[in-house]
Amino acid sequence: MARAWADIDLAALRHNVGVLQGAAPDAELCAVVKADAYGHGMERVAAAALEAGATRLAVAQVAEGERLRMAGLDAEIWVLSEPRPDEMVTAAWSRLQPAVYSEAGIAAAAAAGVRSVHLKLDTGMHRVGAVPAAAPELARRVLDAGLALGSVWTHLATADDLGHGAADEQLDRYEGVLADLASAGIDPGLRHASNSAGTLLRPRAHHDVVRPGVSLYGLAPDAAVLEHPAIAGLRPVMRLSTTVGFVKRLRSGDRASYGLRGSVDRDATVATLPIGYADGVQRMRWNRGGCALIGGRRRPIVGVVTMDQIVVDCGDDDVAPGDEAVLLGAQGEERIDAWEWAAQADTIAYEVVCGIGARVERRYHDD
Repeated sequence: MARAWADIDLAALRHNVGVLQGAAPDAELCAVVKADAYGHGMERVAAAALEAGATRLAVAQVAEGERLRMAGLDAEIWVLSEPRPDEMVTAAWSRLQPAVYSEAGIAAAAAAGVRSVHLKLDTGMHRVGAVPAAAPELARRVLDAGLALGSVWTHLATADDLGHGAADEQLDRYEGVLADLASAGIDPGLRHASNSAGTLLRPRAHHDVVRPGVSLYGLAPDAAVLEHPAIAGLRPVMRLSTTVGFVKRLRSGDRASYGLRGSVDRDATVATLPIGYADGVQRMRWNRGGCALIGGRRRPIVGVVTMDQIVVDCGDDDVAPGDEAVLLGAQGEERIDAWEWAAQADTIAYEVVCGIGARVERRYHDD
């Protein structure tokens, strides 16, 4: 039996698909399920997203797409980064549609028997993608190689920052490329630029397809937009829990955990929980406000987070082994959300859910 588990609410996921479709009603929805569906489990999540109305899936790596095929999923699957040449045969065999942005990538896809590719443009994020000026020539090479041009697309670096002008500048460049392709008589296929923030916050970016990732899982794309009305309808999909493993009484001033760096400032009951940084609870959270919920109340972490265990301060409350402890999600009237956790660990909510470890059992619910 697992010592910690993550409840994955597939009904909430389906609800979030509906919210995202409502935000971009004229676009199809491509569900981004890379990184094991942001830690939620890609096979079950992908199937639920398709049932809810997503028309295709997106992953980051060929191996992820292959895994979805082995799970029996038959939908169109996009690979969002150009595969290595040696991966293209697997991409072809698994009927994946890879991104391309180099002559070498186009040639490798054609040689491997890939049928359709998606030309990725670097319109300003400067991570991967072809420069806009090269797009017409690369698109022509795709067609001359006998490949279908499934789409011409880009990715927005600042879609979640409504005060930043870079997203509109990127869209200007992207739409300029589309105009250039039209002038050259090249059909770009589908047009898409929207991540979660673009889907929820920037209607201009919707085009033919939107590609939400983190918001499928009920998370805002940035802490700065948590209160935005477009975010309000999302429902968190993951709830991380464990049970109290051991209870003891400490005297005022007693110290706990490695280095004896944490202490209680009065006599208190502490509970040991069998979850730690190997499960995704970052070590630094011990003195940055990290806590667990037990009995519907916040219980501060005492001492450093260790690999397998944390200790929490329960005051004078009655707490017993076997009591539920919630690390992420709601218990009673209290809630710990992923952006709160992220602030304590100086990171983002994406990393929080992606970082929940493999030994944390995923338990799927659909009600």
